[in-house]
Amino acid sequence: MRVSNVTVRKRLALTLLFGFFIFFVIDIRLGYVQFFLGDTLTSGAKDLWSRNIPFEPERGEILDRNGVKLATNMSAPTIYVVPRQIENPAETAKKLAAVLNMSEEKAYKHVTENESIVRINPEGRKISHAKANEVRDLSLKGIYIAEDSKRYYPFGSYLSHVLGFAGIDNQGLLGLEAYYDEELKGKKGYVKFFSDAKGQRMPDEADDYTAPVDGNNLRLTIDSRVQTIVERELDNVQATYNPDGIIAIAMNPNNGEILAMSSRPDFDPANFREVDPKVYNRNLPVWSNYEPGSTFKIITLAAALEENKVNLTKDTFNDSGSVEVDGARLRCWKRGGHGHQTFLEVVQNSCNPGFVELGQRLGEETLFKYIKDFGFGQKTGIDLQGEGRGILFNPERVGPVELATTAFGQGVSVTPIQQVAAVSAAVNGGILYTPYIAKEWVDPVTNEVISRQTPEAKKRVISDETSKEIRYALESVVALGTGRNAYVDGYRVGGKTGTAQKVKDGRYMENNHIVSFIGFAPADDPQVVVYVAVDNPKGTIQFGGTVAAPIVGNIMRDVLPELGVKPRKNQIEKEYKWLDTKLVEIPNILGLTKQELTEQFVNLKLDVAGEGDVVVQQSPKAGVKVKEGSTLRVYLGESDKKQSQENE
Repeated sequence: MRVSNVTVRKRLALTLLFGFFIFFVIDIRLGYVQFFLGDTLTSGAKDLWSRNIPFEPERGEILDRNGVKLATNMSAPTIYVVPRQIENPAETAKKLAAVLNMSEEKAYKHVTENESIVRINPEGRKISHAKANEVRDLSLKGIYIAEDSKRYYPFGSYLSHVLGFAGIDNQGLLGLEAYYDEELKGKKGYVKFFSDAKGQRMPDEADDYTAPVDGNNLRLTIDSRVQTIVERELDNVQATYNPDGIIAIAMNPNNGEILAMSSRPDFDPANFREVDPKVYNRNLPVWSNYEPGSTFKIITLAAALEENKVNLTKDTFNDSGSVEVDGARLRCWKRGGHGHQTFLEVVQNSCNPGFVELGQRLGEETLFKYIKDFGFGQKTGIDLQGEGRGILFNPERVGPVELATTAFGQGVSVTPIQQVAAVSAAVNGGILYTPYIAKEWVDPVTNEVISRQTPEAKKRVISDETSKEIRYALESVVALGTGRNAYVDGYRVGGKTGTAQKVKDGRYMENNHIVSFIGFAPADDPQVVVYVAVDNPKGTIQFGGTVAAPIVGNIMRDVLPELGVKPRKNQIEKEYKWLDTKLVEIPNILGLTKQELTEQFVNLKLDVAGEGDVVVQQSPKAGVKVKEGSTLRVYLGESDKKQSQENE
């Protein structure tokens, strides 16, 4: 059958058009790939050729408020292997094993792995620079040394529960290291080199370096001067009483800044793997819950004063040694009671029946309202892990006995940080602050402040006038009452003792107490609140006034000058009991002779040095008060008159 010319021409035209269409589509696709996907495909191809050697960022340092480094970094290189670049695996493994103290079999496994890049772990991880130089001197192909670092804590166990620790990958695992890990860790950098399918470096491709971004530095509210004093005192307590545990917190009551925080047992963050997890997982100042004992009476006192339920100097109370409430007999700590006393003396004597009376005057609803307003039964919001809430009575189950025992600090459980925040509010003018420990974030390069935490005032819980009355009452506790062992000459210290029986399996334990003292100074303008609790001190009478009060007194004596607080003369004069050691004022003895020295002093020990005739130096200086029996050091030299005669 013959095909017409017209049909042939149509077929040729359709074929030509179809060809043009195919070439048009190909051109469009090539253009799209060339101009729109070119960079992406090139980058993808390079990624297939590339091998990354990571460079770890410097983890942000943790500093105290004055810039003292509490957690920093130590350079520690890491060894990487690119197996396909290894020319002689057996020889390479043998040399590596000798330097890194590992078996040849394990080294051989690393250098022959079917991976693009391998990290030698743990033998080649975070090694010393000396060891890294030994590896470098081997000049082995396919072996790379990457810059790395590990966390370093210059002061060992100092502030260990607060700082926490970081793991081998520089990741925060506990404490502030974990709480602020995102801001501290920074971003990784790397060196990228290019290799072919056989793992050999491509000579025409330059290495690509992306610098790591270091983490930001964290400056704390902690004052290392205060922390050092607290740590010293806790070490002394540990050596003296061998307690089951110790807790200490120092806080600025006017803004919630934590100045010091410590507990025992503690640990070295650098060696946390060698420590029982029960030790490092429990930051006792924020975690532990226990009955507060008499330190809780400050809250009952604040509520009674604010509600005008008591006049401390005019109202009186007779303590017979116990009080009966709804069939239960609640006893005072002093057998036979304190007798007739004002309510100021009730506070000074820490009289349980007197505080039962205050609780009854307030009533259940009012007392528990103030307890909650002061922050008990809820977290304070401090920026530390593992904070407890404490335990309060269920309002539906509060009867006369529960009301009475709560009034003097029994039957409820609180945390140490709750007590510090609450007492701070009671003495600072009535404002409850959120405690905090992270003060500001600082750029590690420019040292400029990036952001700053500001004090958070939650609420006013009592009036300024009530706060003044509380301060005076608690100052009298230290001068005239159960807190006398916290008295510091020249500084107006106020505070309250606490002695609480520990509970086990729902029953109170015998001869096993948590003894505590919470103090503040100066009483007319508080700058610091210090809380110390000692769990089951051995070989002593377990009273807060006997064990904990002297510790707080020692801390106050050294901390207040460091905070720039000057001594004052307008403090309440201490009332001495027959067992107390009195203070004596050091006179000016410069110029006295040997004979005059021995005739004048009967209540101080003399430590005499020098070969002259008269006193030319003395320590302590004149005017300082010390305990009777203390040592007065004197240095003898030649008198001015004798020296002038010899010169003539």
